[in-house]
Amino acid sequence: MAFLIVLAALCFLMFAAYRGYSVILFAPIAALGAVLLTEPSLVAPMFTGLFMDKMVGFLKLYFPVFMLGAVFGKLIELSGFSKAIVAATIGLVGRSRAILSIVLVCALLTYGGVSLFVVVFAVYPFAAELFRASNIPKRLIPGTIALGAFTFTMDSLPGTPQIQNIIPTAFFGTNAWAAPWLGTIGAAFILIVGLAYLESRRRKAAAAGEGYGDNLLNEPAPFDYGKLAHPLIALLPLVLVGICNKLLTDLIPRVYGETQSFLPSVVGEAKPVVQEVSKIAAIWAVEGALLVGILCVLAFAWRPVTRQFADGSKAAVGGALLASMNTASEYGFGAVIAALPGFKVVADALHTIPNPLLNEAVTVTALAGITGSASGGMGIALAAMADTFIANAHAAGIPLAVMHRVAAMASGGMDTLPHNGAVITLLAVTGLTHRQSYKDIFAVTVIKTLAVLVVIAAYYLTGVV
Repeated sequence: MAFLIVLAALCFLMFAAYRGYSVILFAPIAALGAVLLTEPSLVAPMFTGLFMDKMVGFLKLYFPVFMLGAVFGKLIELSGFSKAIVAATIGLVGRSRAILSIVLVCALLTYGGVSLFVVVFAVYPFAAELFRASNIPKRLIPGTIALGAFTFTMDSLPGTPQIQNIIPTAFFGTNAWAAPWLGTIGAAFILIVGLAYLESRRRKAAAAGEGYGDNLLNEPAPFDYGKLAHPLIALLPLVLVGICNKLLTDLIPRVYGETQSFLPSVVGEAKPVVQEVSKIAAIWAVEGALLVGILCVLAFAWRPVTRQFADGSKAAVGGALLASMNTASEYGFGAVIAALPGFKVVADALHTIPNPLLNEAVTVTALAGITGSASGGMGIALAAMADTFIANAHAAGIPLAVMHRVAAMASGGMDTLPHNGAVITLLAVTGLTHRQSYKDIFAVTVIKTLAVLVVIAAYYLTGVV
């Protein structure tokens, strides 16, 4: 019965998300409903002492990353740099290679630190124009954007500043560049197999005589190739984010050491605040890199950005608040569920998977799929079982960098089930439905999940990290 209560809470939250209800509202309802059915007297203590504590702890660590990433992405859009990057990529790759062009544009933006949601809005108008000109079915656009933005640059490539690559650093004491060779192998597998799949879908549609389509919704206006920034200037902020992320990752531990402490007040007998730098250095590095990127955009595009900065920054911060609160609520939900007796049944079942990397991968991707969130599912899994994963890794002689990379990649596997927020946003922006386009998104999801197994196999066969 305890297990069924936990399962019911998970299914209820998944159903609420699928129906479009706010996770911020329904995550505590689902969690406390499970507590009520298990131990009614603990509802209030669990809410304040566990749910809220974990939710606020998540925001304390990661909200600045969400906010700076959203502001950076909005400035890239307001400055016109995103248009310049798209135009240059299309010119370099060729308009005839529409699918490859859009995948590369999405990859450049997400690896450069632009939020996934911002990428969807920024790239869709260009994707629609290219696909229309190439007579490729519009229904393939969501799968193409998903491959470029939701997969290898989100959590596979080393150094990516996306939140899915940052969360494991606080649990494993690693940094965003953990297991660079394994991440690169996984990214190459996803890119090659994903492009092959989408190209086969394009050829099949062409053979059947299917074109772009008629009577479609949310068709964007044709792109105005007016005066654009030089591509190198447009790319400079993205490049700087990557370089500064790497430099600060190495520099911060040297400057601050393992820990830093300070007295918050000279009045009274204040206790010193002790900050474990080793657990926060990777997050500081990403925040510093995004700040440099923001300053770079302002330096090169001051006028166009400042004209719209008030409204643009409000929209960016609002989006960051919503995204971070959604994830934090799921994080709090996971902490409550992990504290219930029924979760022990789940944990014991997962313990039957003897291999530490497979155990971690299955746990993370299953919870990411249930919650419909890569960061939320990974947060739940690591909050509940990070100590177990670390102990198993040490026992098997597996570097924690490998655990980091497997956890990050697994989070971006089955998270893109139909109730995933990014999937729903992507379909809404493109004016398509699950029936029309989800098949291709799911195929990309399967490829992404298989890539985790490829990375695990590569580690055991070669020992490369």
